Amino acid sequence: MSKDLFLRIINDILAYDVQPLPRHFEFFKPKIDALGQRSFSTRRKCTSALRQLAYGTAADMFDEYLQMSECTSIWRNCPVAWKGQYTNGHQKHPTIVLEAVTSYDTWIWHAFFGVAVATNDVNVLNQSSLFDDIKNGTAPFAPFTVNGNTYTNDYYLADDIYPDWATLIKVYSTPTEEPRIKFKRFQESARKDVERSFGVLQGRFHILQMAGRPQSVNKLRRILYYCVLLHNMIVEDNGFNISWLEEELLNTREDNPNYVRNRSTSRDVRDQEIRDRNIHD
Repeated sequence: MSKDLFLRIINDILAYDVQPLPRHFEFFKPKIDALGQRSFSTRRKCTSALRQLAYGTAADMFDEYLQMSECTSIWRNCPVAWKGQYTNGHQKHPTIVLEAVTSYDTWIWHAFFGVAVATNDVNVLNQSSLFDDIKNGTAPFAPFTVNGNTYTNDYYLADDIYPDWATLIKVYSTPTEEPRIKFKRFQESARKDVERSFGVLQGRFHILQMAGRPQSVNKLRRILYYCVLLHNMIVEDNGFNISWLEEELLNTREDNPNYVRNRSTSRDVRDQEIRDRNIHD
């Protein structure tokens, strides 16, 4: 993380003055104690939190470096692991499922984390908010034509363990014809972007790699989302992001069919379109 980005985070925290102030923002704000002395500065508190995310170390590791005790650190009770009392059936050790959508610049466009107990890819998709914009009719309208067939929904690259939905482009399991072999090769090479994004994310924030005993799914979820947000901020600050989501542009042009899909159909109809196997085939 560059110095400019770090200072930007500090300034945003200090400038945030919405009442009532959330508990986490209140922690980072400088205060005056009962003796009339200033508490730890916002820079020092942010440094402690970021170093725990980056290095996966315990809070008391910064007693000498920051002169801050473990009981003062905001991360003192946070777990430092993925492994817990939950399982998804694919691993020998308990895990929690992370669903993500990324592009080749490693920008994470969507992340859904926290599905515990026994899960599979269908259960995750049913609980995820990935297709909520399409179901609600607020997703950008991006039709495309392939081989004379016009498709109205956007799509995502996935492997063959996912269901045959219209919005998921999967590979052929055992292709024999040359066009299908070529398609499988190109699809798999592009789909590796999400694995690379996971690697970059864990490389930046070692707290995601450390083994430990989490206390709750909510704490793990917050840690994961914090890391995802910081990761995207670093990608943007380095100038590597290829695009950005112009939410204001989408909201101000709801009457333009080129920006917002048609809302004349019901949510149930749009949900059936997403799960249409014929369109997928």
